[in-house]
Amino acid sequence: MKAVIFAGGVGTRLWPLSRKKSPKQFEKIIGNKSTLQLAVERLQPDFAWDDIYISTDRDYVPIVQSQLAKLSPDHVIGEPVVRDVGPAVGLATALLYHQTPDEPFAILWSDHLVKRDDLFRKILTTAGKVLAKQPNSVVFVGQKPRFASVNLGWIDYGKPLLEENGLAFHALVDFQYRPDEETAKKYFTSGHHAWNLGYFITTPGYLWSQYRRFAPNLSAGLERIAGAWHTAKYQDTLNEVYPTLEKISFDNAILEKLDVGDGLVVSENIEWSDVGAWEALKEALQGSKDKNVTQGKVFLQDTKDSLVYNYTDQMVVTIDAEELLVINTADVVLVCKKTSVPKIKKFVESLNGTEHEHLT
Repeated sequence: MKAVIFAGGVGTRLWPLSRKKSPKQFEKIIGNKSTLQLAVERLQPDFAWDDIYISTDRDYVPIVQSQLAKLSPDHVIGEPVVRDVGPAVGLATALLYHQTPDEPFAILWSDHLVKRDDLFRKILTTAGKVLAKQPNSVVFVGQKPRFASVNLGWIDYGKPLLEENGLAFHALVDFQYRPDEETAKKYFTSGHHAWNLGYFITTPGYLWSQYRRFAPNLSAGLERIAGAWHTAKYQDTLNEVYPTLEKISFDNAILEKLDVGDGLVVSENIEWSDVGAWEALKEALQGSKDKNVTQGKVFLQDTKDSLVYNYTDQMVVTIDAEELLVINTADVVLVCKKTSVPKIKKFVESLNGTEHEHLT
């Protein structure tokens, strides 16, 4: 079984730690390792290094290779330009289709936290066994919801269709995107909705057939690139063709058009969190809502429900603080309320074209 971990994108909601030159997935936001390194570690030992691929922007290939020294260089797929997730997933699928069309593979993301690694690996490997029996299927991994999130997508699933290794594989009913608060509460209490993590397991043969079916122009270009893989013409072909591909999300290109009868859903509590924003990171790491989350040289007095991350040798002190985010880096100090996280991205965008653009 193979796994492709996607490690592109910038992640401005974790600014000022996450920057264009070194985005969030490569920074040490949880302990002493990047979330990319943690994403690879949680696959082992069930996945060997030869089973793992990383998809990223070409500019970040050296960072990936430095953080994952045991990974073969030809297992790092470097996109020459950003064309959204539709072409990115399609490229990885096309390459694996030419190599192992019937071997199941998992699509995963590098900027998440999963605390129950054993259960997560069990889901992946068990899904692989299911797909060995019915390869023209796709298994979606859902997190049992902890609260009525309006910032995540949801999966609606039906009755269990089969059980394997103690896991129930449910019928796929539908996908719902970020709901309003009232709808999210209904999903949370329904008993048949899960958070959509963007994780799924399928075979290259099945997924590539869906690209050919629903995105023929995209698949034609990707086929040219894949045909040159492992040859001297690969990089030139990639550079020529990939920038011409349609810029489209995976949801719009493929996911929304899939036959629901091909889909299965596993909904378990793997203690997953999207740590792509400071308030989400705090929610993932806090013991309880009022607890503080800190890193580095930090001293808190009469402070609650705050995240204070210090990446310098200075001491950061907070007194009588509540619901604050304090991020101290070598060249930027960010102080804001937890509820102000959406404004971080807009602020960073406002620096473009100014004398401070180098800070983005």
